[in-house]
Amino acid sequence: MSSAMFRSFSVFNYRVWFIGALVSNVGAWMQATALSWVVLTQLTDNDATAMGVTMALQFAPPLLLVGVTGLVADRFDRRKLLFVTQGSLMVLGLTIGVLLLLGAMNLWTMYAFAFALGVVAAFDNPARQAFVSDLVARENASNAVALNAASFNTARMIGPAVAGLVIVAVGTGWVFLINALTFLAMLVALLLIRPAELAPRPKLRSAARMADGLRYVGGRPDLVVTFIMVFLLGAFGMNFPILASTMALEFGQNADGYGVLSSILAIGSLAGALLAARRDRARLRLVIGGLGLFAIASVLSAAMPVYVAYAATLMFIGFATVTTLTTANGYVQTTTEPALRGRVLALYMAILMGGTPFGAPIVGWVADAFGPRAAILLGAAAALVAFCVGGGWLLFSGRLHRHETRRFAMTIDETRPISVVAPEEFSDEVAATTPIRLPEDGDVVPGRADAAARRAR
Repeated sequence: MSSAMFRSFSVFNYRVWFIGALVSNVGAWMQATALSWVVLTQLTDNDATAMGVTMALQFAPPLLLVGVTGLVADRFDRRKLLFVTQGSLMVLGLTIGVLLLLGAMNLWTMYAFAFALGVVAAFDNPARQAFVSDLVARENASNAVALNAASFNTARMIGPAVAGLVIVAVGTGWVFLINALTFLAMLVALLLIRPAELAPRPKLRSAARMADGLRYVGGRPDLVVTFIMVFLLGAFGMNFPILASTMALEFGQNADGYGVLSSILAIGSLAGALLAARRDRARLRLVIGGLGLFAIASVLSAAMPVYVAYAATLMFIGFATVTTLTTANGYVQTTTEPALRGRVLALYMAILMGGTPFGAPIVGWVADAFGPRAAILLGAAAALVAFCVGGGWLLFSGRLHRHETRRFAMTIDETRPISVVAPEEFSDEVAATTPIRLPEDGDVVPGRADAAARRAR
């Protein structure tokens, strides 16, 4: 791979941040795995509904407080604010671990901690989102997001498997303590970052101007359809902690078996991101196709009779999920007017994340009442509905029609002219669903073009 793929590493501040974020992300995935497992097996008698409530409590605050948290990230020094939020998350993880080791944790106390984690994350996410964009120059923004995507998915492969092994070996409480230690990497990175080398950044959009983004989306039926498809998938299909943990128990597996399932899903996710990177542009038809693949893979996973066969299907589910979200994310970014793209992308992420508080309790209840296989089929049904929404829109919008020269072939018109622009906002969620740009022969790397021009003169 050429150095163009890693050009953001030439920036000292980004190198420091990347290492700290990678270590912290591994710990975060370990804690997410342990949190689901402890609610399901230690604090309840395999109550998947309780897991759904726990997930909803974590995802609701970032949505409910989005106006306040954005203002805080804009008004205060982001580096100092991250010291507070990252330190708070470390203390929360440490406290949960200690209470578990002392046997003093109960379900309602865990609910309170889940909500507290969500509140702190609500302030941490926009601050981190804005701060990372200060680390690199504008021309390296796309590359920085691509590297964040690699970091996020790498941590997703490592963290759950390690968490499962630690839970089996020494207990769940130790996973939270290890996660608390990983925050030290991020705190040290914040100390080492050179403030004088941070790039200036425009202030965040005001709440009043967010209405411009809403009006813009309302006038774009293709974006409305995309948002509906993403919401359905996020609400009912992307509840992996509930589905995989309950299926692991059905197959007689312990926490290590659950952790392996998470890592196998991440293998498919990373493969989807790498293949998406090779496509020349994001097309809505691929979003629809990814939803169809997700529905088929989910039905197959629900029918698998043994653990190994079920695990194998998760690679296809991970591949379909990331293919769908990567393409949807890219489509939103590359077909939106540059002046409004930041606000439209913020709405996209709100729709994607907003599905979890709504769908997770429902999926958990279905898993309790009818079994985990029924909950998987619910996600498959939601993906099928989303597939029909997208396919129906393509059909009735007139964009799908018979090919002009081939008798039995069909063709799809492009929705809007494509003009690719560099990503403007940063977050772990965006990074997880942003295609990794792979350099090709003939690509011009910033900096090298200037050198070539000087040689020509």
